[in-house]
Amino acid sequence: MSDVLVVGGGVVGLLSAWSLGQEGLRVTLVERGETGREASWAGGGIVSPLYPWRYGRAVANLAHWSQDFYPSLGLRLLEDTGVDPEVHVTGLYWLDLDDQAEALAWARANGRPLHEVDISAVHDAVPALGAGFSRAVYMPGVANVRNPRLTRSLREALLRLPNVELREACEVRGFIAQAGGIRGVRTDQGELYADAVVLAAGAWSGELLAGLGLELPVAPVKGQMILYRCAADFLSSMVLAKGRYAIPRRDGHILVGSTLEHAGFDKTPSDDALASLRASAEELLPALVGQAPVRHWAGLRPGSPEGIPFIGPVPGHAGLWLNTGHYRNGLVLAPASCRLLLDLMLKREPIIDPQPYAPQGRLVATPLA
Repeated sequence: MSDVLVVGGGVVGLLSAWSLGQEGLRVTLVERGETGREASWAGGGIVSPLYPWRYGRAVANLAHWSQDFYPSLGLRLLEDTGVDPEVHVTGLYWLDLDDQAEALAWARANGRPLHEVDISAVHDAVPALGAGFSRAVYMPGVANVRNPRLTRSLREALLRLPNVELREACEVRGFIAQAGGIRGVRTDQGELYADAVVLAAGAWSGELLAGLGLELPVAPVKGQMILYRCAADFLSSMVLAKGRYAIPRRDGHILVGSTLEHAGFDKTPSDDALASLRASAEELLPALVGQAPVRHWAGLRPGSPEGIPFIGPVPGHAGLWLNTGHYRNGLVLAPASCRLLLDLMLKREPIIDPQPYAPQGRLVATPLA
């Protein structure tokens, strides 16, 4: 029997399990497929909300804490596992924003280093950028993390902890309720028991909670991405315009994304999305005209109201905790979300006010069939 069962092996589940395991708790992580192969693998890995000024304080507080934490997390995982998550600090240029004045006002109010830059200076700094832009704002210090390597390093870190068990290809079918609380999960490989269960199953979390007669407003939102292979010095900074972005990796790979589609749990890449993404890539970076992407894929984000995740205990079900619903910002918010969860579970002073993320009052009871 474990102290804690974590359901879901994306970056939030992996980091939750690792954080709990670092405290000496006996942890079992259960993942229906392979760890890190859903939204955490599919995303771009920008360590910032795409438009941070368009979110409320709840998302901003998690994002700011995580942004400050990521460099040390990357170094710690590299030292512990030998797998480099590649936290790559490039800065980010936003181009031709409709709400540039609001962005700059937000930066002043929050003490964030976002400032206006003359477009000629942007072209000097990013020679690959297309000529069709007239205005820019820039935030130095914004990083991207190579998310598939981040989840690989977290998986390796878990395997090195003697008090943590990893169960992949193990699908959770429901919860075990005893004495008014949740004491484990039913899986396709049998029952697993624990003192506490953390649900971190991303877009699939709502389906599992429905078995308890609870409606979690988290739904899958499909996103498609493409990948180019370029020279290592081709793109020096991340750039974003018209809702689309280009992200440079250290080895020259360039990610371009992404779409926002409400298509249920369908993850099939589409020709229409490919054409749209290629057009965006070629507008941002004209050198890509005529160059075929080396990869095209889709993933499912856990969409939630206002993008505010659910972090904390589930009312009426003692022992059940949530860490899910991060929408487009799972990688951005994961470190702070998992630290907040840890603080709440261990009854410590939380890093930030936990109230905006509490499941209490945000879940709806529904009749069981």
